[in-house]
Amino acid sequence: MTISIRIATPEDLPLIADLIRGLADYEKLAHEVRFDEAVLGAKLFGPRPYAEVIIGEVDGAAQGFALFFHNFSTFEGKPGVYLEDLFVRPEARGSGLGKALLSRLAAIAVERDCARLEWSVLDWNEPAIGFYKKLGARLMDEWTVMRVDGAALVQLGASAGKSA
Repeated sequence: MTISIRIATPEDLPLIADLIRGLADYEKLAHEVRFDEAVLGAKLFGPRPYAEVIIGEVDGAAQGFALFFHNFSTFEGKPGVYLEDLFVRPEARGSGLGKALLSRLAAIAVERDCARLEWSVLDWNEPAIGFYKKLGARLMDEWTVMRVDGAALVQLGASAGKSA
């Protein structure tokens, strides 16, 4: 068995879309997938890419991906890598592909002088949590994720520049 990791290209867009849908199915969130493939392509491969993707292959067949972008730590004074999505197709789990994807992301973080690699994991996903802990990851229990989206995001944005 041969595992390889490569940088995604615009030609991989249908594959990336398929892997995102596979991840959403696994996480029981398929109803949340709303992206337009052309817009996704423009955001990943356009003049100002917002994120990057690496593709994991087993014996030449694409079996997983990681989508990531940079964040910044003010305390460290350095960028970090934020892993938005990591997915390995069920038939390739246990092959070492997940570890290979995370190892490549860690290498990218080191190459780019980043302070850390971080991500979120659903609290019910015990297999993933156990896997991540074996790799040296630690839970950040003292932090709670916050989000503003949809109509609340539009409303908050519309209040920019207005006095309170």
